Amino acid sequence: MRNRCIKRGRWTRTALMAGLILVFLAAGSAWGQAGGALIGKQEGPEVVTDESTWPKTLNEAPQLAELVKQGKLPPVAERVGQDPLVIKPVHEVGKYGGIWRRGFSGPADFWNGIRCCTGPDGMLYWENTGNDPTPNIAKSWEVQDEGRTTILKLRRGMKWSDGNPFTADDFVFWYKHILNNEEHTPTFPSYYTINGKRGSLEKIDDYTVALKFPDPYYLLPDVLAGATQLGGQAYRGQYDGGLYAPAHYLKQFHPDFIGQEVADKMAKDQGYEKWVNLFKTKNSWHLNPDLPVITPWKTVSPISDPTWVLERNPYSVFVDTAGNQLPYIDKVVLTVFENIEVHNLRAIAGEYDYQARHVDIQKIPVFLENEDKGGYKLYLDPGDYGGDMIIKFNMSYNEDAEIRKWFHQRDFRRALSLGIDREQINETFWLGVGTPRSVVPAANNLYYPGEKYDTLWATHDPGKANEMLDAIGLDKKGADGFRLRTDGSGKALTLEVVTWSGQFVQYTQIMEAVSEMWNKIGIKLTIKEVERGFGIQLATTNALQMWAWNNDGSEHMFTFPVHVFPFDQRSANGALNGMWFQTNGQAGEEPLPFIKDIMAKWRKAFGVPREERIQLGKEIWATAADEVHIIGVIGLGPAAMGVRVAKTDLGNIPSRQYNSPDARTPSISRPVTFFWKSEENRQPQKLSIQP
Repeated sequence: MRNRCIKRGRWTRTALMAGLILVFLAAGSAWGQAGGALIGKQEGPEVVTDESTWPKTLNEAPQLAELVKQGKLPPVAERVGQDPLVIKPVHEVGKYGGIWRRGFSGPADFWNGIRCCTGPDGMLYWENTGNDPTPNIAKSWEVQDEGRTTILKLRRGMKWSDGNPFTADDFVFWYKHILNNEEHTPTFPSYYTINGKRGSLEKIDDYTVALKFPDPYYLLPDVLAGATQLGGQAYRGQYDGGLYAPAHYLKQFHPDFIGQEVADKMAKDQGYEKWVNLFKTKNSWHLNPDLPVITPWKTVSPISDPTWVLERNPYSVFVDTAGNQLPYIDKVVLTVFENIEVHNLRAIAGEYDYQARHVDIQKIPVFLENEDKGGYKLYLDPGDYGGDMIIKFNMSYNEDAEIRKWFHQRDFRRALSLGIDREQINETFWLGVGTPRSVVPAANNLYYPGEKYDTLWATHDPGKANEMLDAIGLDKKGADGFRLRTDGSGKALTLEVVTWSGQFVQYTQIMEAVSEMWNKIGIKLTIKEVERGFGIQLATTNALQMWAWNNDGSEHMFTFPVHVFPFDQRSANGALNGMWFQTNGQAGEEPLPFIKDIMAKWRKAFGVPREERIQLGKEIWATAADEVHIIGVIGLGPAAMGVRVAKTDLGNIPSRQYNSPDARTPSISRPVTFFWKSEENRQPQKLSIQP
């Protein structure tokens, strides 16, 4: 952990460097061409739902064919089953073999693998524009009883990675022994409720599951497609299961099957305080190589190692239109990097095969200059979310009553927003390609509240900001020009913002610039840069004041709401408010009225017809922009996961892809269809996974 106070020299050097970069771009070396060449036409693969066009025979990777020949694996048709998940590649049918090299920042960077290598494994998923749900692990779905019941049809003959059948029993196990076990899941997931009422689950037959709710739940298909509490084992196994779990494996760690005494002793013997901790670790896709999974790649060396390794799942249900079992690539190897600079240097040198995560937008000119040498191509994927960078106020912060008072004062939040020169930040850190704006999404979004909200309280007006701060009672200043606390201490009102080290946007440097801007309105700011895992801990324990991040995913407001309002206890914008929301007011802290109003409208939207939901979404964004409980800075750019490098020898790489964590990008581009074009890169890799 590092505490960082602002140094004018460091910010000046950054501005100077950015100025030189802009000169480079303006000279025609890149940006004039980049507008067309780097931001291409959005495209992506498709899930084939017409069974009459599915391949009649199946093929497999050479290593697996050899295991079949040796009698160590069943034939591929028996492993995949009668209802494969057929994907039409974006460009062409590929070939087997090779390694995909990536970088990751350490054990807290589990999203890195979630995004690239999980398939994903949710029942439904987004089609390639990110707009509508499409079948995924579930073969199909049907909404009945005016939205109260959703029927999921599973894929017949599908298997877990250890060869055991994947059936409705794995959903029943999750529902009875994970979801409804209060020790495992003390807070019932909000996504399995409607209007505060819990849903139920029933097995119809081995390959049919009914999800039932007391009131209409029209948005459930979107919930099953998104990165939600029901979004699959890989993402949610470590928390609340994700709708299903491998019953045959996990029963050996659960007290319902082995007894409380045995479960507790087993946990203690393995160094865990409670059986729940051991159980959740065993159900963690990124930590436990023994865990049966349905993802196309399986962890063989966990994220806690310096090298996180995943290998093809012999029982993958994914196939292409020619009947080739996917993935094409044998192995994914993620190597930990010491810091963000080292990571980007590796990417520039061509040491990664496909990488967007943690790639720095400020290095676009260097990436372009080294494309041929590194054997890669640079792509840009702007997001439809409103903030490549935002600043969140912790609305439940309670460690300092003075600061809490001002965070709850709307005009204080507005004044800080008006004190930011977004144009300067855009030119310096986004090379002019971002858009200064509030937190609201792009105009093409269903829930876009209207043009006036794009820049509401999101322009640079330090004069107005000073007037507002004076008017609310912060009119006294010390000799250094900083506004004084109103508690009589005589000290300057000093705020603190937390940033995470080693991220894809230079949040610390940007906040240094913001600090200098806020100095001009008499507000003193300290920046605390911390490691990502510790930053998550600060958020969940309600210990931070403010957090600089982005609001990617918020364009899918109802399936990725954490950047819209305090959604749960991990919410940096109000952990105690999030707990209050998840427990229906039984725990945590009651939010301010405007946040309660947002929460109420958000909940209501799940059970109303489409047009009413759209109106509620627009009202939520309008409130968010007006209340400024989250400050928008720069948005609609590629800085957050949208600066992408891919080797020119890698096939089925889209020219532009939908960019969102709710789509677990690049999963939206179905990395199972990525393949090496040249024989040299397609060398078969020895697999450690054995049946």
